[in-house]
Amino acid sequence: MDAKTHRWETLPVDHPMELLARRRVIGEKAMLSHVTLEKGCFVPTHVHENEQFVCLLEGRMRFRFGPESAADRSEIILNGGEVLHLPSNLPHEATALERSIVLDVFSPPSATTGIDRGH
Repeated sequence: MDAKTHRWETLPVDHPMELLARRRVIGEKAMLSHVTLEKGCFVPTHVHENEQFVCLLEGRMRFRFGPESAADRSEIILNGGEVLHLPSNLPHEATALERSIVLDVFSPPSATTGIDRGH
């Protein structure tokens, strides 16, 4: 396998949900997703086997963790320049409190994640 350079602006964009645009680089053992969420974009509670690192490059987002019905559901606000680690199989939701740009790192890679599966 040879090394390969990618340029975000030349990669295909998909829109798996309203107010969200995504570009991806999928490798053998990890996947990078460059995601733009417009203010008000809501990603409902979902879960996936992938371990995920949410690198918030710009913006402000609210994350909630645990099943929707859980009494001990927790919440954090993530600001630009911060990184959130989501372990495998942790139920979570996200809301863009302002226009936000995220670099997501997923391992293992997969063609679909929680936003592709109908939540």
